[in-house]
Amino acid sequence: MHILNIVLQSWLLFSMVFFGGSKIAGAKHQVELFDSIKLPQWFRVITGYIQIVGCIGLILGYWYPGIAAWAGILIGIMMLLACLAHLRVNHPIGKMIPALLNLLIAIAVVFLYADELPRLFG
Repeated sequence: MHILNIVLQSWLLFSMVFFGGSKIAGAKHQVELFDSIKLPQWFRVITGYIQIVGCIGLILGYWYPGIAAWAGILIGIMMLLACLAHLRVNHPIGKMIPALLNLLIAIAVVFLYADELPRLFG
């Protein structure tokens, strides 16, 4: 089970680094995405930074699993809101798949480390 935890946590980490970094950098597809879901571009940058904070939590979570669980909660909330934003503007399901997949993985990370939630550092 420990290997599954590391694989899912790492997947989520790399995914959030990619998507958060591309939001902060102003990648064309992220700019167009935020235009299409009718959110301001400053919100794209803030969202990217919050995703990077989640990444830091996931990295620390390799040593302190409670932090990984809390990072999973943060990322899960963000991905749920991303799915709702796609639904709000009637995007096809295909555009929602990355957020939905990351939501499911974040939920899995939280459940795998749920017993560590009360203990952040040890």
